[in-house]
Amino acid sequence: MTAAAVSAQGASGVSPPHASPARMTAIVKELTTSPYQGRAPGTPGEDRTIFYLAREYRALGLEPIGPDGSYFQSVPLIRTKLAAGTRVTIDTGGGAMPLDEGQGIYISTVRDTDRIAIAGAPLVFVGYGVSAPERGWDDFKGVDLKGKIAVFLVNDPDFAAAGGEAVAGKFGGRRMTYYGRWTYKFDEASRRGAIGALIVHDTAGAGYGWDTVRAPGGENYDIVRAPGDARVAIQGWLEGASATDLFRRSGLDLAALSVAARRADFRPVPLQGASLTIDAPVEISHVESHNVIGRLRGTGHPDETIIYGAHWDAYGVGAPDAQGKTVRQGAADDGTGVAGVLELARMFKAGAAPDRSIVFALWTGEERGLLGSEYYATHPLFPVSQTTAVLTMDVLQTAGRAKDVVLVGDGQSELEDMLAAAAAKQNRRITPEALPERGLFFRADHFSLARRGAPSLLLMGMSGGHDLVKGGRKAGDKWLADYMKCYHQPCDDWTPKWDLSGAAQDVDLFYDIGASLANSRAWPDWRAGSEFKALRAQTAEARK
Repeated sequence: MTAAAVSAQGASGVSPPHASPARMTAIVKELTTSPYQGRAPGTPGEDRTIFYLAREYRALGLEPIGPDGSYFQSVPLIRTKLAAGTRVTIDTGGGAMPLDEGQGIYISTVRDTDRIAIAGAPLVFVGYGVSAPERGWDDFKGVDLKGKIAVFLVNDPDFAAAGGEAVAGKFGGRRMTYYGRWTYKFDEASRRGAIGALIVHDTAGAGYGWDTVRAPGGENYDIVRAPGDARVAIQGWLEGASATDLFRRSGLDLAALSVAARRADFRPVPLQGASLTIDAPVEISHVESHNVIGRLRGTGHPDETIIYGAHWDAYGVGAPDAQGKTVRQGAADDGTGVAGVLELARMFKAGAAPDRSIVFALWTGEERGLLGSEYYATHPLFPVSQTTAVLTMDVLQTAGRAKDVVLVGDGQSELEDMLAAAAAKQNRRITPEALPERGLFFRADHFSLARRGAPSLLLMGMSGGHDLVKGGRKAGDKWLADYMKCYHQPCDDWTPKWDLSGAAQDVDLFYDIGASLANSRAWPDWRAGSEFKALRAQTAEARK
C-alpha cells in the first residue's frame, strides 16, 4: 500500500481529535515569560525550559527514553570565536592581497582548538563543489584537496543557467537542492581532506546579503564531534568583488569560470600562485545542552518510529532594540512548533495506542545550526533506518485559518502526497513555497535525519504567505512581511492579536499523517531524483 493510499484510508473509522488553539496559545505565552530569558542553550533559561517541557511530557504520560531514564538527551556543544589579533592574508603572484576580516573575507572555525595556524595553503576552485552520482555530476574529478583551501560557488550548478544550457533543470532550477547549501559544501570539503573552505558570496544565489554573512562576528557553534570526524580548520566566504580580484590576480576570469562550472565536464582549477595564511587565536567554551524526548510506545512494532519535532531554543538576551527590549523570546520561532508537538502528544494519548512508536522530540541548538537534531542523528535513540517519517514544525503562522498549505521542498518525498490528502479533508489545497531558492527545506531540524535517509516533511509559516480565510493571499503576504521584520528579534513575542486557529489546522494535518503511518505497514520513500533516495535505499534490508 502506498503512503498516499494509507492517508486516504485513514487510521480508523472514528473522528480524529483536534488541536486546541487555546492550549497552544497558553504554551507559547508560558514560554515567552521573563523567567525563560529567551531560551538560549546553556543558560538558566534552558534549565527553566527543559524542566517545564519534561513536566508537560510527564503529565501527558509519555515514556522517558533518555539514556539515564529521563526525558533528556545530553547534547555537548562547542562555541568558538576568532579573537582579536586574527590575521588573514592571501598571497598572489602580484604580492599580498589586502583583505579585512568581515570585509573582503569572513571566516570562522568549529574546531576545538585555541589557535588556527595555516601557512601558505594553496587555493583550488572547485566550481559548485557538487558530487551527485544520481544526476551524473562530479565537480571534483578526483582532485587532491588535502592541505588546500577549496573555493566554491554558492547554490546549484543550474541556478543561473539559461534555458538552452544542458544543465538547466538538472538540479532544482530556482529551487535549491541540498547541494546548493553552504553546509553541504563545507561538509564535502571536510570529507575530501581540505584544510579550509571558502564560498564566493552572491546575494541572489545565497538568498541574503554580505551583512548577514558577517553578522556572527567570527562566532560559531557545533556539536562535540567524535574522533575522526574532523571539520575543515576554517570555513567562510569571499565577498564577490574580492573574489573577482583574487581570481584576476591569479590570471583567471571568475565570471567565465562560473559559466564553465555549469558544465558536467568542468574540472577543478588551481589559483596559480595564490595561497592563504591565517593566524587566529580562538576563544572556546563548552556547553552541555539537552534535547527533550518522549515516546508513546507502539504495541506492535515499537522500534519503528514516527518523529514529531520542533526546536525549543531561541536567541536569548541580545542588544536592545529600538524599544529597549533585549530578550528575543522566539514566540513564533519556535514556540508555536513546541506548542504543536505538545498538542500532538495530547491528541495521540487520548486515543488507542498505535502499532508503531511515536516520538516527540524538542530539539536544542536549532538556531546555532540544527545542532540538537544533528546530535540525535549521530547518536540516535532509535534506528534511523526504521524511522518511518520525520514531521517538523518550525514557525506556524499566527493569522488564523487558511485555505491552503504551503509546501516546502516540493518534489522530495511521498509524504507530500499524504499532506495533500490530509489537506483535502480540510478543504485546503497545496501551494508551493514562495522562494524555493532559499532552500528552506534544508534549514530546519528534520534535515539532520533527512540527510541520513529518513523521509521528512516540514511545515514552516515563513515559506510563503498563506491564502487566509480572512483577507486571502494579500493578508497572508502581509502577515509574512510583518513577521519577517521580527524574525530573530525581540518583537517575535506573543500578542493577544494572535489567532492560532490556522496553526491548529496545521497540527491536525500532521496528526492525520502520523496516525495513518503509525497504524500501517507503509514506508514512505523519497521521490526519484531526490538527493536522499539512494541513502534510504542503503538501509532497505532493515525495513523488510
